[in-house]
Amino acid sequence: MQARGKDRSSPVLNVLKLIVAGSIAGVLAAAVALPAVGGAGVSAKSGMELLDLKPEDLTEPPLSERTKLVDADGKQIAQFYFENRQSVTLDQVAPIMRTALIAIEDFRFYQHGPLDLEGTTRALIKNLTTGGVTQGGSSITQQYVKQVLVNAAETPEEQAAAIAPTVSRKLSELRNAMAIEEKYTKDEILMKYLNIAYFGAGAHGIQAAAKRFFDKPASKLNLVQAATLAGAVQNPARTDPNVGPASRKLLLERRNTVLDRMRQLEMITQAEADEAKAKKLGYKDVKFPGGCEVSDYPYFCLYVQNEILLNEDFGKTAKDRLKLLQRGGLTIKTTIDPKMQKAAEKAIKNMVSTKDKPVAAQAMIVPGTGEIKAMAASRKFGGNKKKNEISYNLVADVAHGGGRGFQQGSTAKAYTLATALEEGLKYKDGFPAPAGYEASGYSTFKDCKGKPVGDPTHTVRNSSEGGGGFKTLQTGTWGSVNTFFMKLEQKVGLCKVVKLAKRIGLKRADGNKLGEFETFTLGINEVDPVTVANSYAVFAARGKYCQPLAVTEVKDRDGKITRFKPKCSQVMDEKVADAVSGILKGVFSPGGTMAAVGGIGRDAAGKTGTTDGYTAAWFAGYTPNLASAVSVGDPRGAFTHDLVGVTIGGRYYPYVYGSSIAGPIWKQSMMSALKGVEATRFRSVDQSRFGGCSDHCAPKPKKKKKDDDGFDFGDRFDVRDDDRGNDRRDDRGGDRGIFDWDDNPLVNND
Repeated sequence: MQARGKDRSSPVLNVLKLIVAGSIAGVLAAAVALPAVGGAGVSAKSGMELLDLKPEDLTEPPLSERTKLVDADGKQIAQFYFENRQSVTLDQVAPIMRTALIAIEDFRFYQHGPLDLEGTTRALIKNLTTGGVTQGGSSITQQYVKQVLVNAAETPEEQAAAIAPTVSRKLSELRNAMAIEEKYTKDEILMKYLNIAYFGAGAHGIQAAAKRFFDKPASKLNLVQAATLAGAVQNPARTDPNVGPASRKLLLERRNTVLDRMRQLEMITQAEADEAKAKKLGYKDVKFPGGCEVSDYPYFCLYVQNEILLNEDFGKTAKDRLKLLQRGGLTIKTTIDPKMQKAAEKAIKNMVSTKDKPVAAQAMIVPGTGEIKAMAASRKFGGNKKKNEISYNLVADVAHGGGRGFQQGSTAKAYTLATALEEGLKYKDGFPAPAGYEASGYSTFKDCKGKPVGDPTHTVRNSSEGGGGFKTLQTGTWGSVNTFFMKLEQKVGLCKVVKLAKRIGLKRADGNKLGEFETFTLGINEVDPVTVANSYAVFAARGKYCQPLAVTEVKDRDGKITRFKPKCSQVMDEKVADAVSGILKGVFSPGGTMAAVGGIGRDAAGKTGTTDGYTAAWFAGYTPNLASAVSVGDPRGAFTHDLVGVTIGGRYYPYVYGSSIAGPIWKQSMMSALKGVEATRFRSVDQSRFGGCSDHCAPKPKKKKKDDDGFDFGDRFDVRDDDRGNDRRDDRGGDRGIFDWDDNPLVNND
């Protein structure tokens, strides 16, 4: 008996025995609590010194916070999160919630230090009598430390180590808790715990839990709700109400346990406890969807998401950038304009149904800044194929979550036109446009490496019934004459056209290098609306290229704001860009391919595009204020699912041209988007530099058909432009070049 009494008074021996027994709570209690309880004259301090229990700083990484995307007006359009959490201050938590949590988790929280000696001793006794570790007796401070370590863990192995039932881990936890108690007040520790704790149902932190469970902020929780959430903390996996009826029953039981404990501690009365226990669980199951699928602007959201993941401004590595997006608690202000976005969506909806397999996609960009104001498509974003949804970005390139795009068609001719003007050709310089064009040899065209890429075996055609006569830079562009542009590209050089296209931002949607072949000018490369719209914005901005811009401002969780300015450079002579606009605005006038559609009531310029075999159709155009591009094609495969004999938007089209669907969408959307915006005119063309003709003037016209512009229109002709030059006469409208003697074609393009 004496020996046993002597054993009980020896802290060292008790520690050794309890270590052997594997009781973690016992180790701490023997080292700290038992000396005081046993009255052996050994202090708690000496017990802590025995185990070298000194404060040890704890690294506290920022908590994962949701990131919000907002539009240009500040309204939220999407959110991203790794953990659904919204941190709050303690005064934003209902007092009853704080009371309920303390009652069930650590009722002496405000009286003890980092370790609750009474609670740990109680756990020790329970563990010794049961022969195992059935109670931990951890204080709220210790629980906070464990949550920090779990949240900081990067791998499953690190997470397992953070909660491992080992003596060394528990001792380390206590050392960290001692440091936390020295660093923060009790209120600050409670606030930190409430923000880091997991409550189940995907809700991290008290604010997210209050909204997820009861559709209210933490400040508005009542007794029943507070007891429910306080009960959920102990084992959120078992009491997760989303798992099923059994888990909800366990949560209800746990809630009632909390209420009983609160009554026992005289925090509430028996009547209050009984009334609360009679209530149903009241779980609301409020969804907090994240990601782009639930955004009102999913395609733009995808663009922003991928831009952040690609842009080193948001982190050195892809992993860092993803972590910032999902956990950074950022508020990201974007460029999207709700009015312009709505204009694009409405115009597309008027022409193309969400049920159609062919899809229309549109991007709007501000010239001179690169700000993306709208990104819209006819098909809904998502993974439900039965609903005809599509799961990638139809408006952008692969790098921004998009697909392979569609061949550009004759919207690419603008690059050859601009190159010709740079090279010194004038408005009325031109060439005869025969019915068919064949390169004289393989070396007629050379790529930028000097490799011959001409194809004398391939004939590029305008019409099966003959040529269109002599065409100038003006008339050849207005009529979108393929053979004319082949000769123009031959004149200025393929590589120069390619280089100019690259300078103003043209790139393939799939990320590969641009194909440099003789039919480059006819639009053989697959591209996306953002890229095409941005390249045309260079003409509108008088030769200034700007990288597409989707994010203007980022505010971090601490309120620090980082602003992102446009990244622009002058890539083209201002007067050359003005001259391009001077010709492209004639596309809307009699003789132009958009004549049947008409203009938008203000200065505008653009170009239609219809590809070979009607695989895709485009319109790209701009005003001085806004540039836009619209594509139409079938994402199942443009060559296997062409736009011949198709019904789109409830209308039957024998053939889909650039002016059939893309052109009207562009017109409707631009008129609506620019409503209320003061009309701005293009700069006057430098006629001394670009007016008249030089070495490629038109032949003297016959007297009976002389035109005051010095060229012969010839007979009325209809041509369809395509990206392989395989044009045929057609009387169905579309990309038409119509010149009648009764018309009054636009000749003053300044």
